[in-house]
Amino acid sequence: AFREGAGQEMDILLDLNFNARTEGYLTLLRALRDHDLFWIEIDTPHAGALATIRQHSPFTISGCESLTGLVEFLPYFQQEALDVAIIDAVWIGIWQSLKIAAAADAYQVNIAPHNYYGHLATMMNVHFCAAVPNLKIMETDIDRFAGDIEIFTHAPSINDGHVEVPDRPGWGTEPNEALLEKYPPL
Repeated sequence: AFREGAGQEMDILLDLNFNARTEGYLTLLRALRDHDLFWIEIDTPHAGALATIRQHSPFTISGCESLTGLVEFLPYFQQEALDVAIIDAVWIGIWQSLKIAAAADAYQVNIAPHNYYGHLATMMNVHFCAAVPNLKIMETDIDRFAGDIEIFTHAPSINDGHVEVPDRPGWGTEPNEALLEKYPPL
């Protein structure tokens, strides 16, 4: 059903979050082994558990989007628990994210920015992606808040599945302060 709904040209990334324990994840991986998946995203606070899962996985394993600093990521790199480290540069900050990406690169781990926030976050992540040698993909949420197009001066430019790095100052977009008042916080 996944492949049928997505079509042949679309990669399928399955995010399992914190929804099981090691035994449950291994059971799920066995059940999914015949499917064509780009990766399985698993989050667990235990690097050793994720390393065990990765050793038994036929799929690329990604995770760690909820970690907030280099020290938290290091056990996952040291225990070879990940193929792709998901870094939330918007929450962590670009400087710390660059440190994490460099450590990941030293351990032969690719990275993917966690990016489900909006135009400004996408622009921040595009710049982050352009600065690292070990980028796998950049997530993006195409089913966004319609007001994003109004409240920012420039939307991300996506061509042929690739986001273009803007050449404008800063992140490449600015909030329209006057229009922000139209969308007060809930």
